[in-house]
Amino acid sequence: MPWNSPLENPAIPRPGARVLGALFALPLITSCSMGDTPPPVIPPPLVTEDAAQTQQQSASSPTGTPPSASPDPAQPSTVGRPDFTADTNNSAPPGNDSELAGVDVTVQLPADYDPTQWPNYQLIASPVEATQLLATLPIRGRSPKTGYSRQAFGDRWTDDVTVEFGHNGCDTRNDILRRDLSQVVTKPGTRDCVVLSGDFLEPYTGTPLHFQRGKDTSPLVQIDHVVALGDAWQKGAQQLAPEQRQNFANDPDNLLAVMGRVNTQKSASDAASWQPPNTAFRCAYAIRQIVVKHRYALWVTQAEHDALAASLQRCPS
Repeated sequence: MPWNSPLENPAIPRPGARVLGALFALPLITSCSMGDTPPPVIPPPLVTEDAAQTQQQSASSPTGTPPSASPDPAQPSTVGRPDFTADTNNSAPPGNDSELAGVDVTVQLPADYDPTQWPNYQLIASPVEATQLLATLPIRGRSPKTGYSRQAFGDRWTDDVTVEFGHNGCDTRNDILRRDLSQVVTKPGTRDCVVLSGDFLEPYTGTPLHFQRGKDTSPLVQIDHVVALGDAWQKGAQQLAPEQRQNFANDPDNLLAVMGRVNTQKSASDAASWQPPNTAFRCAYAIRQIVVKHRYALWVTQAEHDALAASLQRCPS
C-alpha cells in the first residue's frame, strides 16, 4: 500500500504517516497508512504522571479501596537501540553549563554505536523530497507576534489530537520520551505511559544523555518544537483552525527530546538564526523544518529559505 507523501496535502496534517530515511545513505524506509478511515473508537483515559499519583493516593486512602499488589517495575526496552552504559564518574562532560554539574546525565557510547538507529536521527522525508517541498514554500516577511499565546495552540501535551500517538491514552511529552529514549523504564500502574528514566543520543549536540524523572532532573531534558510555536504564529499559524494548531503543537514530526539548556538557547528561532551545534544533524533538522512548514501551510523568510537550502546541500547523497 503506498505511503502518504508530504506532497499530498499542504494544509491538512497527515495523521501519522511517516517516511524514515536513514541518515547516512541507508535505503529510504516508508511507512504505510490505512487508506480507509477506521471506525470510531472510545480512547482509553489519558494517563499522566499527575493522574497516576492521584490514583495511587486514592488507593492508599483510608476511605478508598484497599490497594492491590504493586506490579513489578517495567523492564527496559532495548529493541533496535544501542545499550548505553551509565557514566560511573557521575559528572557532566567538560564545557556543559553549571546546571548539569554533579548530575548523572552522561552515558558512554558503545564503540559500534550507529546514530541512524535512533528515531530522532532518522529522516522524515528524503533530501530530494525536502528540496521539492522547499521550492513550494511561500517566501514572505515575518508577521507581528500580536495575539500570540501558548494557549492558542491548545492544551499543553494533550492527547486529543489526530496526529500520530493521538488518543492513545498518554500525553505527548511521554509519547516522545518513549519514542526517543532507549533503556526506557516506565512507572508501574500507568500502562507503560509515564517514563521514569532512559538514555538517548541528544540530537542538537550529539551528546549521549540519561533522563531521570524528578523535580530537579526532568527539566534537563525537554521536548522541543522543531518549528517553534512563536515562529509558526508569525508565519501563518494565526490563520489555522484551533484544532490544526493543536495538532501542530503535538505532531511527533515536529517534536524532539533535547537538552534543556540548548532548547532554551534555541527559543523561538527559525533556521536562519539558529542551527544545531551538531552539524551531523543539520540535514535531518532542515528536513523536519521543511516538511512541518509545508504540512501546516506556513511560510519562510528569504534568509530562512536560504539557510534551509544550504543545509539540504550538505545532506548525505
